[in-house]
Amino acid sequence: MECMLETQGLTKRFGRGDSAQTAVADVDLHIGKGEVYGLLGPNGAGKSTTLKMICGMLRPTEGRILFDGHPWQRDDLYAIGSLIEEAPIYPNLTARENLAVRTALFGLPDERIDEVLRTVDLANTDKKRAGRFSMGMKQRLGIALALIAHPRLLILDEPTNGLDPIGIEELRDLIRSFPERGITVLVSSHILSEVQQMADRIGIIYEGRLAYEDVLRPDEDLERLFMDVCRKGRAA
Repeated sequence: MECMLETQGLTKRFGRGDSAQTAVADVDLHIGKGEVYGLLGPNGAGKSTTLKMICGMLRPTEGRILFDGHPWQRDDLYAIGSLIEEAPIYPNLTARENLAVRTALFGLPDERIDEVLRTVDLANTDKKRAGRFSMGMKQRLGIALALIAHPRLLILDEPTNGLDPIGIEELRDLIRSFPERGITVLVSSHILSEVQQMADRIGIIYEGRLAYEDVLRPDEDLERLFMDVCRKGRAA
């Protein structure tokens, strides 16, 4: 398997000396090109910390990150789009105006705005300000912002949080469409049923460690697998 992203011994500790706390320890991820990778784990397991290190928001204490076969460097952030926590939108601006701020930053043509608005189905929002969007529309605008610079890797942290069933289904279908566009997706979630329907491969983090990683088979009982991995983690 050719990896778009790989981590080797990725570790993050907060604090120093005897008071230091380990949030993530020796995580080895293998995310293949053109796949949707689901990163699972209970709340507080270390999923967001791991994603923040990959996105450059946190500096790893130990370990390496490889992007497209080479050691991760700051310039790789131009090829990585991310939506971590809340979408970084200006509530007083329209979707188009929010994207115009980003295109100006990256020196991209205005045509790119129309492309991503169509991709996330926000082309007809006109002059409606983003602050008046539904939660699902805000999430899609956040993804549009992450897509604007033609990323090869898209990282989404709990993107379905707070969405109603229709919003979850629409976002799931959108995420599944990205590999066809040449975009690899790394998505974290604790909603097992959604990951079951969108992911090609999964990793399960428990108490900061990668306890499981494998291809997700169509007939996999993901809930049972998840519970078994967590039980083994408690017993270890």
